[in-house]
Amino acid sequence: MAIGGIVTAIVFGAIIGALGRLVVPGKQHMSIWLTILVGIVAAIVGTWLGQVVFGWGQAFSFPVALLQILLAAIGVFAVTSLWPHRGV
Repeated sequence: MAIGGIVTAIVFGAIIGALGRLVVPGKQHMSIWLTILVGIVAAIVGTWLGQVVFGWGQAFSFPVALLQILLAAIGVFAVTSLWPHRGV
């Protein structure tokens, strides 16, 4: 993977992760790095599910983006439920 691909994955992961955090109600105690990581994982898994399971094409599509945001919301919910956070 080239440097451009890594930077694109980070930026796209941040966007997907932030949208996933917007979907989950309440305040989430997550760092930006954890949000980006959840977004990257959701983007990769969502793209894979879209291509392999549902047969959606390789180009960007709205259903794949919605699936990625849904997976990011599930990831944000899971991380905030399971990840221990310190009192503020």
